[in-house]
Amino acid sequence: MGWWQLDADTLARSRFVVSPLAETFACLKLLHAGAGAHPGEQEWLRAHLPGYRALLAADPVTARLVRVGLGREWIADFLTPAPRGGEDFATEVGRVRAVDPAAARAHLLVSLAGPLPAVLDRDDLPERAAALLEWVWRETVRPSWERRRRVLEADVTARTARVSRDGWAGVLDSLRPGGTRWLGDSRFQVNLHEYPPREISGAELLFVPVTSQRHGWVAWEDGKRYAVVYPCSGVLAGHADRPVPASLGALLGSARAGVLLLLDSPLTTTQLTALTGQALGSVGRHLKVLRDAGLVRRWRSGRSVLYGRTAAGEVLLKAANTP
Repeated sequence: MGWWQLDADTLARSRFVVSPLAETFACLKLLHAGAGAHPGEQEWLRAHLPGYRALLAADPVTARLVRVGLGREWIADFLTPAPRGGEDFATEVGRVRAVDPAAARAHLLVSLAGPLPAVLDRDDLPERAAALLEWVWRETVRPSWERRRRVLEADVTARTARVSRDGWAGVLDSLRPGGTRWLGDSRFQVNLHEYPPREISGAELLFVPVTSQRHGWVAWEDGKRYAVVYPCSGVLAGHADRPVPASLGALLGSARAGVLLLLDSPLTTTQLTALTGQALGSVGRHLKVLRDAGLVRRWRSGRSVLYGRTAAGEVLLKAANTP
């Protein structure tokens, strides 16, 4: 297993950030795998996989770069620069484009675990990688970025709240169950790969959610910045873009019906605010009306106040979804 050694101060200073490039790279991995983890991902693949495959069919060099760079065990490091937080996509992808070509080829040798194919012995690999990521962003991510961003921010809100409730050990264990966990003695397991431990005390440690449910990775700038990219909550990623049934919207109003629709699993008002894009006060008023109508219930879990649908709410939603 791979693990990082870090002191208490480094862990205390760590933070969660949202990265447009990380989300784009996760989508590239999803396109490369060609299989979705839930109906939302499957629908997304049906829409975008033909265009992606046509792009690579017309550019065999980039197609080979993707196959080698994503690797079986290890991703070529130059494809996944460590996020910094607060940067736009253009700034982030610019760091991929600026990678030294010799360093890019060296990273590919690691991901391939063998000699580099002659077709990839060239100096334009960073430019090709950046151009491909720009295509994935432009065609498949940017049109839905605001929704994706709200989903990611809702996950960040929930994880941050859990730190104060359960401590860092509980949060680290939950990022990628079976892959990440707190080992004790200042050791953090980041994945199941066998490689020497890294001492990261004093560096910046970031946690970065992506909506793709089967993909995560680690990234770093040695001695400066380390990042763990993890799948955000499946409930958030899988249901945030479900359309409101017309009959339910006519009965409750589309905004209020959207809040009820999201409560497949318990959520806080802060999460609902992030997911819907509505103001906190508006979400609070919707929840009050839904509670007064007996469609939603409220309860406390530790320091969090959670909301979920009642049996009556489930019946109403089922009726609205019945043809």
